[in-house]
Formats: sequence, structure tokens, C-alpha cells
Amino acid sequence: MAPPPRHDSAAALGLLERGARRARSDPAATEAALLEALELAPEDIDVRLGAYRFYFYNHRYIEALEHCEALLCHAARRLNISADWRTVSPSDASFSEAEFAPGLYLQALIAWGYCHLRRGRTEPAREALLHCVRLDPSDRFGAAAILAHVEARLAEEDPSADGA
Repeated sequence: MAPPPRHDSAAALGLLERGARRARSDPAATEAALLEALELAPEDIDVRLGAYRFYFYNHRYIEALEHCEALLCHAARRLNISADWRTVSPSDASFSEAEFAPGLYLQALIAWGYCHLRRGRTEPAREALLHCVRLDPSDRFGAAAILAHVEARLAEEDPSADGA
């Protein structure tokens, strides 16, 4: 039987802090620190955010997606809602309120969609962004603007898609 995973958030955050100083000058060392931090504290929200940012800013969208999904699951647990974002409705949580968990949920879903968009996977990106707009019509995090850009690009690519 394998030993239970370690959860040493303080050590993991220390690794991230030291690794972040080298993020641009030595990305391999930064990634090694990041992977060690993830091993120490895989459920730590700050570690996951750090991992997402590292991979996103290095244009490694496949790896960034894994951390978006972990952030979505973390926020869903905190909100006591479905882990499948497609089944979440606006009444499941106070998505328009300035609370941590709903904001994290929306930001992670937008990030998930954006990573798919950057990978050329327009349909899942569009679906996620549209869902964010449904969940939070106040659009605190700009999903509607990104969605409008996606829709405009799709209309340019296929002018007959606008119903004309």
C-alpha cells in the first residue's frame, strides 16, 4: 500500500516563491520547483494557481488546462456544486457576488476556455465562455468580451453562419 500523499503547503509555497524568481531566466529550474511543490501540496490552491500561471505564460496550454481543471474542481467543492461545469446553473451559487469561491470558479472556467481557444479548439472554448456569461450576467471577469471576439472571428471565417 502506498503512503498517503504529503500536504505541506508551507514548504510548497516556499519552493514556488524561490522558483518564481527564476521563471524567465531559468524556466527548467522553475518548473522543477513547481513540480516538487505540486508533489508536496497537490490540493493547495496557491500551488495550482502558480502551476497554471507558469504553464499559461509559457504558452504550454495543454499543461495549463490540467491546472484549470484542478482549480475548477477545488472551487466546485468549496461551493458544493457539481464537478461538471456543464451541469452547473446560475442558481447553484452566488456567481455575481464578490466572494472567493464563485470568483475562482468563474476565472478558472474562463481560463479553461481561453486555453482551449489558444490551442485552436474553438467550440469547447465558446461553450465554456458562453456558460460563464450565463452563470454571471454581470460579467465581472470579461467572459462576454472574449466570447464576442470568438463569435466575430467565427463570423469572419464563415459569413453564412450569421443567418443571412
